[in-house]
Amino acid sequence: MDKALQTMIDNMPEKTGKSLEEWFAILKTKSFEKHSEAVKYLKTEHQVTHGFANTIVSLSKAKDSPEADLVSEQYKGKEVLFPIYEKLLAYINTLGNDVTITAKKSSVSIIRKRQFILIKPATKTRIDLGFKLKDKPTTARLGNSGPFGTMCTHRVQLHEVSDVDEELKSWIKEAYDKSV
Repeated sequence: MDKALQTMIDNMPEKTGKSLEEWFAILKTKSFEKHSEAVKYLKTEHQVTHGFANTIVSLSKAKDSPEADLVSEQYKGKEVLFPIYEKLLAYINTLGNDVTITAKKSSVSIIRKRQFILIKPATKTRIDLGFKLKDKPTTARLGNSGPFGTMCTHRVQLHEVSDVDEELKSWIKEAYDKSV
């Protein structure tokens, strides 16, 4: 798990008055159609700050979702890559409450109004991160879409957690901003 996310979880009882598991129990008593509705509920009814509310809802959905099973299947035999996936999601969850994360059989789509990122554990040692960045030139790192074809315009190959750096985050943010 990303250190910043773990620190947030560790600080949650002090900052919000409840542990993550206690927040999960509260959310289970309610039914929300949208991520943003659950975040708003925690903010207005429990005075939780946006950052904590968004994290609680995201982790709750990930834990309880049938999609979590799809993701765990994707990383069977590729467990070494899962911390990279977690770090990507931790950053993606900071972009806005209009992001939808949809797991499929072999990949995870990150959607705003349309898909802007695609996460795929491609091999036992590599995650392919596909981007929709129309009219952006390729570089040595930000390559052409490769096996993604027309689903994406670019691809970055990730081999370790440190590959989720500021440069990569700037491309993710750019793709998010262009997906309206």
